[in-house]
Amino acid sequence: MLPKIVFRNVTRRFDLGHNSFVALDRFSLDVADGEFVTVVGPSGCGKSTALNIAAGLLAPSEGEVRVGGKAVEGPGPERGMIFQQYALFPWLTVRQNVEFGLRIKGIPAPERREKAGYFINLVGLGDFADALPKTLSGGMKQRCAIARAYAVDPSVLLMDEPFGALDALTRVQLQDQLLDTWRRERRTVMFITHDVDEAVYLANRVVVMAARPGRLKEIIPVDLPYPRTEDIRLSSEFTAIRNRVWHAVYHQQGTQREEN
Repeated sequence: MLPKIVFRNVTRRFDLGHNSFVALDRFSLDVADGEFVTVVGPSGCGKSTALNIAAGLLAPSEGEVRVGGKAVEGPGPERGMIFQQYALFPWLTVRQNVEFGLRIKGIPAPERREKAGYFINLVGLGDFADALPKTLSGGMKQRCAIARAYAVDPSVLLMDEPFGALDALTRVQLQDQLLDTWRRERRTVMFITHDVDEAVYLANRVVVMAARPGRLKEIIPVDLPYPRTEDIRLSSEFTAIRNRVWHAVYHQQGTQREEN
């Protein structure tokens, strides 16, 4: 079976006046269909740049990204993007926000309402379908954003630190909610995070990136069963994988400080 997401020798440069900055340097990665991959690394290592290229929001300077066997040449409905900022329309209710993409696709109103209702209930917002975003907590807003992304039926979810602005308890709750939704829907997920525990808890594999310019440093498999539970989070097996990921991220930062 072909990989769902393929990065091949992707380099991305940004022009800064008379100079150029290399954010990604010959980055290659395969993500399998239905896989949950998390990406970690030091600040400025190109994590979000890679995700934005996969989303079609940026073009690579060299190399290519393919999703579902097709070259990425711009945004597309097969890829749902979820940001740290909730990006909800404040004048629309939860239901209307979730229906928005369906309306753009021309889905008839009865089908639109049924599909939106399914995903609103799936993320636990059934009692808040008619609420405006200003009345929701941060975690509820992010669940609404996840429901909206799922509703348009993308085969791939690209998530850029979606829980980064949330408190610790809400973050853990949203991790469990996301995994529950992923296990039911089985979309391919590429998830950017700075949190090593979060990366290990969610993923089939953790991709560790090297600092400037962004390169693939190591891929660490997470051989832990689903569903993930508190017992797994507190297990020695989890701790061992977490420590390996932490060392892969932290050691390169220490090496960089010594070299500079």
